[in-house]
Amino acid sequence: MVTERPLNPNLNLTNWTLLNLAFEHSFHDISPPPKPEKADEPNIGLDNDKSPTSDDVERDEADEVRRSVQAYSPEEAKRILRKVDYRLIPLLTLLYLLAFIDRGNIANAKIAGLERDLHLVGYQYNIALTLFFVPYGLFEVPSNIILKILRPSVWIAIMMLGWGTVTTLLGVVQSYQGLLIARFFLGVAESGFFPAATYLLTIWYKRYEVQHRMAIFYGSASLSGAFSGLLAFAIQKMHGIANLAGWRWIFILEGLLPVAFSIVIWFILPDSPERAKFLTKEEKEFIINRLSLETGSGQGRVTNNDKITPRHVLAAFKEWKIYCAILMFWANTIGVYGFTATVPTVINDLGYTAAQAQLLTIPIYVVATIGILVFAYLSDRYEQRTPFIIAGNTIALLGFAAQLAIPHPRYPGLTYGMLFLVASGLYSAFTPVLCLVANNLAPSSKRAVGMAILISIGNWGGIAGSNIYLAKEKPKYPTGFGVSLAICGIAIITAIFLRVEFKRVNGQRDKLIAEQGEENIRARYTEKELLDMGDLSPFFSLPGTPAGWESKKDGG
Repeated sequence: MVTERPLNPNLNLTNWTLLNLAFEHSFHDISPPPKPEKADEPNIGLDNDKSPTSDDVERDEADEVRRSVQAYSPEEAKRILRKVDYRLIPLLTLLYLLAFIDRGNIANAKIAGLERDLHLVGYQYNIALTLFFVPYGLFEVPSNIILKILRPSVWIAIMMLGWGTVTTLLGVVQSYQGLLIARFFLGVAESGFFPAATYLLTIWYKRYEVQHRMAIFYGSASLSGAFSGLLAFAIQKMHGIANLAGWRWIFILEGLLPVAFSIVIWFILPDSPERAKFLTKEEKEFIINRLSLETGSGQGRVTNNDKITPRHVLAAFKEWKIYCAILMFWANTIGVYGFTATVPTVINDLGYTAAQAQLLTIPIYVVATIGILVFAYLSDRYEQRTPFIIAGNTIALLGFAAQLAIPHPRYPGLTYGMLFLVASGLYSAFTPVLCLVANNLAPSSKRAVGMAILISIGNWGGIAGSNIYLAKEKPKYPTGFGVSLAICGIAIITAIFLRVEFKRVNGQRDKLIAEQGEENIRARYTEKELLDMGDLSPFFSLPGTPAGWESKKDGG
């Protein structure tokens, strides 16, 4: 959250210094040279004040925004947010549930006969899993750029229609080649949904209001494992109807659902506070103004009116925090995608029937969903991110270690029980990573592209996850569990590094600003310039650790 700290008026703060403070160029201390002044340009230092009229107008506008927000009581503010919650969160939850079911139902189809009927041998099943993630990663950034051009409701509806159609067609493939083609286009169609949904949340809620809401809709990903197992258990009993195998009906019926919902979503998904027909004019202004006040640097100006530019795209690609977050993201994608694609088979290998294995996946994902919600509530409650990334990955690491240590399939109950640790840890650690990055990026165009980069490259972890559980290594799967354990360890180390590094950065930033005058800094820029700086603004506090990058509180 933005901390507008009392400042001392005696520093000439140059653009170079501001950029260095934001660590756009380096992690290390730099003593920058003074910015040269061109002969034909006026001195733009702090001694060169803008006209009082300009300052007065900007301050009056800011004061008016602040007063308009403060005019609402806490009860009225909660009422408006609940109104948004009831309209937005259930829709995103349902859509992500459908998306995750359609990308993961191949695991249920496998033990229902897909592998046998399509004559898959060797690594062919793993290749089919892998192929999904190639276009899924490649098209996420372009998809979010399109999102900034089209209305979110339109683009998300188009994507839903696409992935539902492809999933339905999976039910009629007759060969391995047909399976590969369908999986490829499923990756294309689904590629933009998750970054679009994540971005959509950030334009409605303040920083520490996002994660527990994101957890609700992301929790549908873990619940999809439960629903998918339950649906597959019921649908595969349709085996023989219309001369179709049970696994074909799994794809057909689970694909028709998003096709039907895509038409509805086009009309009812709220795009932004400005366009929300279910809010009054006053309620729209309240939502917009409270977001703007949160950072004082543009985080709140996050609607489609913030036009995307090449500068925002380049800034997102240069953002070092995203690449650190990708390492933590991989812990989830490598672990989750490998786990969800294999867990029915792992349970089946413990001596349970295919039908029993489908049902036994349900409790695992229910517990994981509870973990997601608990972690998210605590993360927003204490305004922390990195401790929950560390905790979740530690839980998952212990689960993977147990899978490697337990003799398979000698102790089926114990082996099955340790799968709960794996799922709970992996899923719970994911939303703090997303929120850490989303909270750090502004303006909204940079955030839209940055989130897409994170999710795009991060989801390529699914390529590894789809190929580490080798059929020849069952039932113990040492490669799958071993690689997943290692990447969880890397995520823990990365989170610790970010916590320590951000704390050091905050110490420098707080010390510098405490010695300077806020009026001197603001006198050099218009409000629009500060907004355009986004997370490079001296008044933008980047969440991550104590003293600003995470919160006002002690923690990262």
